[in-house]
Amino acid sequence: MTAFLEAEGLTKRFGPITAVEDLSFEVRQGEVLGLLGPNGAGKTTTVRMICGLLRPDRGRVLVGGRSVAGEARTRVGICPQEVVIWKDLGCLEQLVFVARMYGIPGAEARRRGTGLLEALGLGARAGSRARTLSGGMQRRLNIALALVHEPDLVVLDEPEAGLDPQSRVLVREYLRAMARERTVIVTTHNMDEAERVADRVAIIDRGVLLALDAPEALERRIGPGDVLEIAVEGDPGAAGKALEDLVDAATLLGETVILRAQGIAGRLPAIVARLEERGVRARDMRLRRSTLEDVFIALTGRGLRE
Repeated sequence: MTAFLEAEGLTKRFGPITAVEDLSFEVRQGEVLGLLGPNGAGKTTTVRMICGLLRPDRGRVLVGGRSVAGEARTRVGICPQEVVIWKDLGCLEQLVFVARMYGIPGAEARRRGTGLLEALGLGARAGSRARTLSGGMQRRLNIALALVHEPDLVVLDEPEAGLDPQSRVLVREYLRAMARERTVIVTTHNMDEAERVADRVAIIDRGVLLALDAPEALERRIGPGDVLEIAVEGDPGAAGKALEDLVDAATLLGETVILRAQGIAGRLPAIVARLEERGVRARDMRLRRSTLEDVFIALTGRGLRE
């Protein structure tokens, strides 16, 4: 699979703050890339440079081998996190308007707009003013506006924000189907969304790329094995320290000790015995597999971001 988007050495500073630093990655033709990172990680700055809306201080972005600073920008569609629609225009009316701005003939613009509204569950609201739609419907209309000129690269910033469960499933299925013909980048804070939608995920923090791989490959590579979460009464720090030699990794989250190891279920008797020796009572235990969220936390830390 050939690279369709190439980001090479992207760097962007705002005064003394470096938002993105020497960021390089590729997105393959027909691939869905999940772009993950905590608040302030540089995701929005990266997306704006990818779409040609912000000029990097250093580096370049190529779309289909051409600079996004030139005409390749028209090959990109973007759906921002904030809903951007014309609330006093009808749904189909504004889709036709945007398509015409890209030079698409009227009849074709109407055909595309009608097809998108049907695909995104808005067919019955084609003539409705956008202000009469629910928040979730407005988000779906916003996605349609990013697609009406049939871009080769689609960038969706938190596309599931504000959607009800049924709408989330609809959007996910549409994204997967769309990726057969287009290259897609999705920024999200929802690890479940990233695991379900993305072929690969890129995790960035403080403008630096920390990891880039398929979700299952990252889960195997970082924090391998199963996870055992133990809510304890007493000192969780002392409990974690007492169990360190029985597992591959032991970390704390509040009053919960999080243990990782291959075949950790077979180590349960030894773990329980060690806790009893230290006089620590386990209020609750939960065994699960390592997830993308574990990878994210391991790489970016547990501290809250403003």
